[in-house]
Amino acid sequence: MNVLFICTGNTCRSPMAHALLKKKSSVNVKSAGVFATEGSPASEGTQQVLSSIGITYDHLSQPVTPELLDWADLILTMTMNHKETLLANHSKVYDKTYTLKEYVLLDGEFTWEKLKNAYRRLEEKRATIVYEKDQMQTEQQMRAFLREEQDEIDRLERELPNYDIADPFGGNAEAYQQTVEEIERYIDLLIEKIEA
Repeated sequence: MNVLFICTGNTCRSPMAHALLKKKSSVNVKSAGVFATEGSPASEGTQQVLSSIGITYDHLSQPVTPELLDWADLILTMTMNHKETLLANHSKVYDKTYTLKEYVLLDGEFTWEKLKNAYRRLEEKRATIVYEKDQMQTEQQMRAFLREEQDEIDRLERELPNYDIADPFGGNAEAYQQTVEEIERYIDLLIEKIEA
């Protein structure tokens, strides 16, 4: 299995997840950032917190690319915003993209499936409107056409738990420690799930 972790700049959370999964499992793993630049090292806080738990990790950041997305069997983001940003630009990876927490917990699995279907209906209806009208609608017109679907999405999203992992960037050592501990809990659950 090929697992790709994604965060913002690929210097804190996704490198932590990458390093932890690589240490604890034989899964193929990479990481990237939705707004990453090429070749930045992991943040100093990330390097220190990984070192404190016995992980030496030589990391250089990379942006998300179509090649990385094709390589991945499973794409795990650190927040819903990362996921939404990724899917807005790469909709073909929809069925293999989750936040790390939602993938391992999926306590809202039924709600999540309904939400995925609601998003799919929204996008299909939007595409149909644009195609049939053969012109772009104003934002206000589009919202009116899609109001029912958007209301359903809003309702379902309110039922979902918070699947975000907070960014420690710029924080103190304690913030990095809390983040690595949180990620490690979910990496352990991930390993249980994918190796079951």
